[in-house]
Amino acid sequence: MIFAILFTFWRFAEIVTLIPLMGMLAYFVHIYVDANVLTPNYILILFIVSVLGLAWAVFTLFSYHRSSSNARFVSLVDLGFVGALIAGVYYLRFIANADCASLDRDGGSHTLSGSLGSITINTFDLSFNKSCAMLKACFAFGIMNTIFFFITAVVAFFHGDRAATTERRVVTERHHSHRRRSHSGSHHSRRSSHSHHRTYV
Repeated sequence: MIFAILFTFWRFAEIVTLIPLMGMLAYFVHIYVDANVLTPNYILILFIVSVLGLAWAVFTLFSYHRSSSNARFVSLVDLGFVGALIAGVYYLRFIANADCASLDRDGGSHTLSGSLGSITINTFDLSFNKSCAMLKACFAFGIMNTIFFFITAVVAFFHGDRAATTERRVVTERHHSHRRRSHSGSHHSRRSSHSHHRTYV
């Protein structure tokens, strides 16, 4: 039960963070497509991985009973997404040290006068680079999903190991139960045959 709760929680976290990641990257892809220019690798790789990862997360979340019986396979695919996300984040690593906001003095000033004298206040202009901020957010979401997919891979692996152990135990118990039934049936058959023989003697 604990594995199902953990798997569902982290899958939901993946979906929640992959949706804005895919949306922001789709915005950049649309700009490059409209300009008839090739989309850079640092956008395209992470966009493709986010689309596939979102589809996989939704599929395995809403078909959990089927996914739980193939937990080892789910774990393997999640590890594949971990590697793909690491590659996407690596290509986008240059944005980590980028400064997306700048504070510039615009040259204006205001003088305030009062009973104690006057004071001059210089005004500043805050500029914000939207594209830079969006790429930085994509970088952060990419790192987050790398961690999330690794967690679900580990959870699915241990769930599959536990399910395999339970299945082996059930098969063994059924086998022993079948042997006991067979032994009991043959013993009963021998007793019936013996009593039948004694009746006619």
